[in-house]
Amino acid sequence: MLLLIRPLMGWLVLSTCIVAAAPSPAAATQVHVLKITILSTMLADGPELGEWGFAALVEVDGHRILFDTGAHSDLVLKNAHTLGIDLTTIPEVVLSHSHWDHVGGLLTLRASVLPGAPGALARVHAGEGIFYPRREDGLPVETNPMILIKPQYEQTGGKFIIHDRPAEIYPGVWLTGPVPHRYPERNWSGSGQVRTPAGLVEDTVPEDTALIFDTAQGLVVLTGCGHAGVINTIDYARTFLRPARVHALIGGIHLFNASEATLAWTAGKLREFGVDNLIGAHCTGIETVYRLRGDLGLDRAHAVVGAVGATFELGRGIDPRNIAK
Repeated sequence: MLLLIRPLMGWLVLSTCIVAAAPSPAAATQVHVLKITILSTMLADGPELGEWGFAALVEVDGHRILFDTGAHSDLVLKNAHTLGIDLTTIPEVVLSHSHWDHVGGLLTLRASVLPGAPGALARVHAGEGIFYPRREDGLPVETNPMILIKPQYEQTGGKFIIHDRPAEIYPGVWLTGPVPHRYPERNWSGSGQVRTPAGLVEDTVPEDTALIFDTAQGLVVLTGCGHAGVINTIDYARTFLRPARVHALIGGIHLFNASEATLAWTAGKLREFGVDNLIGAHCTGIETVYRLRGDLGLDRAHAVVGAVGATFELGRGIDPRNIAK
């Protein structure tokens, strides 16, 4: 464990998060069993609730991971209960980035499992930069919710594991860590600033990270918002894993307000990667999903708008539930 001292709005803050070591070279290990279930997004199907946010349950080769925690403090907890999902058997959480609509449920979810299962939701993986101080439109007001969430979560015995590079958290399950911006994708607001070790700069959401699953069918990519850019993210994964096709792309990819030129370019690059399945949730945009479905030559069984309760399962494909069929 490293003791880090970082500036926060003129003060020095002690941080006791764990910084993950670089992965050691090893033979490629592939995932054999994988199921991803959406727990938070805007479209709800049945008794579940929708919101502007994202969360998903990952079940992979006997391991369980919660990817993001939604926006409202109790929505993922309620949806998990409705869907019959046991949160007490999930040790790991991955936070894709620091925005409120992805971290809002963390403390409530941790509190819900703590009495009977203190080891549940007890380790949070995130990209370097998730605790950087932030402000919007030049106002001197801290806007990063993780700065307040961090000490409260650690008081429950939870630990943060911070990644500054790709890391294999389970065999064949990779966290990208911060994604290099090889291509000029600008999938962020442009109105915020972030204080990095290099000083106060435009907030490009530098911690943005995704989960990548290496399977025999290709790569499965799970994103929260994809602020680093979906093309940058996939391109990066193909450099540290292998240049495989994309068997499935799932989550938010922040194209809901993209221009026609951006959508055409993105679709063209995705065609180069080869995308077999698409669940476009959260900030992807409904019209964007339809546009990508056509441009990628997919049908309604292989490209859908993500709904709460929708699943992707390796070997079975997408179950969109009813409203998104």
